Amino acid sequence: MKTLEGKVAVITGSTSGIGARTAELFVAEGARVVIAGRREEKGRQMARELGDAASFIRTDVTSERDVEAMIAHAVQTFGRLDCLINNAGIGSGYQDIAKVDLQRFDATIAVHVRGPLAAMKYAVPVMTSQGNGSIINVASVNGVRAGLGGHYYSVAKAALIHLTRCVAVEVGEKGIRLNTISPGPIATGAFRKGGGTNPDEADNSIEIAKRAIADVILPRYQPLQRVGTMDDIAQAALFLASDASRFVSGVDLLVDGGMSAGWPIGAVREDRRRFLTHFDRAS
Repeated sequence: MKTLEGKVAVITGSTSGIGARTAELFVAEGARVVIAGRREEKGRQMARELGDAASFIRTDVTSERDVEAMIAHAVQTFGRLDCLINNAGIGSGYQDIAKVDLQRFDATIAVHVRGPLAAMKYAVPVMTSQGNGSIINVASVNGVRAGLGGHYYSVAKAALIHLTRCVAVEVGEKGIRLNTISPGPIATGAFRKGGGTNPDEADNSIEIAKRAIADVILPRYQPLQRVGTMDDIAQAALFLASDASRFVSGVDLLVDGGMSAGWPIGAVREDRRRFLTHFDRAS
């Protein structure tokens, strides 16, 4: 029996990147999946490629009406809802505090916090009627570690992590589990999208992202010296959606190559040596 046999999942932001890879994996593991995103042509193409186990609905997660329709579409098309993955996201770039654009901040919050909140609002009653369900909110290592992400994005992801915990303790008695996945730097087109590149063009820049992560992130920030992939996050989502994680709720699962644990020893070895020489001189 496949891991998600008989389950139905809704995945927002699943026309590309992590969301698309997760949709593919879930279908391969027996789930029926609603692909939700703004790019209609790409979403419909994905649904065709995945076959009868997939259905696309155009969804802008900043629109409560769209989100309500997305959840209704899952129930009407597949008869139930076992897993909701709030994965849709936008980049916000970097900005000094004295130059913040509050409209861009509001837009970031609308996608990363308000959108998942709306989706949970409509998914929880469906899952309550079934007596179970798994909600997975895709956050970020930037939500727990400052300095690498911009203010808007980092604050939004930190808020999403805590929102998840708040809802988890409310709906646990209904048999519903909520967790977050916090990826580290993953080789996707998201970096170029955040810089304003056309989404379709950005999706073709994964090799650029790999080189950038390998050149800058691995040596200084990440203990595991391997570039994170979309499949790394999809596999984590598979675990949290499956019955294997039936006793896991309120957890932020960091999938970041150890970045949140601390600096890689290779990056600080010389600094440690220099630090200790001060005490050697004094003895």
